[in-house]
Amino acid sequence: MEQELRGALAAALEGLPARQASAAVERLIAHYRGETPTGAPVLRDGADAAAYAAYRMPATFAAACAALDALAERAPDWAPASHLDVGGGTGAAVWAAAQVWGPSSDPAGEAPRSTVVLDWAEPALALGRRLAAGVEALPEAQWRRGSLRGGPAPELGAAADLVTASYVLGELGAEDRGAVVEAVAQAARGAVVLVEPGTPDGYLRIREAREALIAAGLRVLAPCPHDGTCPIAVGQDWCHFAVRVARSSLHRRVKGGELPYEDEKFSYVVAVREAGPDAPAGVRAGAPARARVVRKPQLRKGQVLLDLCEDGGALRRRPVTKREGDTYRAARKAGWGAAW
Repeated sequence: MEQELRGALAAALEGLPARQASAAVERLIAHYRGETPTGAPVLRDGADAAAYAAYRMPATFAAACAALDALAERAPDWAPASHLDVGGGTGAAVWAAAQVWGPSSDPAGEAPRSTVVLDWAEPALALGRRLAAGVEALPEAQWRRGSLRGGPAPELGAAADLVTASYVLGELGAEDRGAVVEAVAQAARGAVVLVEPGTPDGYLRIREAREALIAAGLRVLAPCPHDGTCPIAVGQDWCHFAVRVARSSLHRRVKGGELPYEDEKFSYVVAVREAGPDAPAGVRAGAPARARVVRKPQLRKGQVLLDLCEDGGALRRRPVTKREGDTYRAARKAGWGAAW
């Protein structure tokens, strides 16, 4: 799916002057750094939407893939038959779901997944339709306009097996954030996946949403190995992960970067429906990891240092030495964010 996405983005930006694309990117960067009023339209037209997609969509896709992969790993016997992407814009999470599960929940591929993308920016929705058009591996999606401010849009009342919201909560005020998370929890028959930037503020939004999802009766499946209070002291550290994103020539041109890659840092939570007549059995059977590597492992002479969040709700540094044989070899291969 990554290569198909790159090709679709290149086609979308064909004919857009480089100066116009760069100006749109600079304005978008200023918005996301808080230098423009949050009430102003972020994507004003098709050129803005195309510049935004080239600038942000590959990284959003990669982070969403990582979060959805975590869900698939912890609930391997389940795949969503329906997907609601809240604030989905150009549809990065739809592409990510197709990467993780394919276009169908049916092993025979005969029942395409029902997908709805909800966003208030019509230019983003229009571009999302264009990018997905004709891509055989993508399920057909409904692209619906609806605001998340001043109370969730009516479409959020429709249930779906999987509900996602990627890089959305940071664009909302506290009251709207709470209303959206509550509506998302109610709409999800199976699982909720929320992704935010891997910054201290992004982590706090995920932490707040995690508590709300638990209060709504959902169970945390990833990345946390427990449903207890997050053991990280607020203001001293934050829980986040990273995924490497290869930059295409188009990506480098729009972002003005030289390196062939970038590391997208993100925070996320996966929560699943614990009970209820509509809760899929495959999700209910899913179990969190016993521990999660929450920092990049440190390789030392004859040992590996793993910083773990454990199922008891505690943070612990676990030295793994050569004397531990297979465990040591596994530790050398363990990555940041991996289950342990």
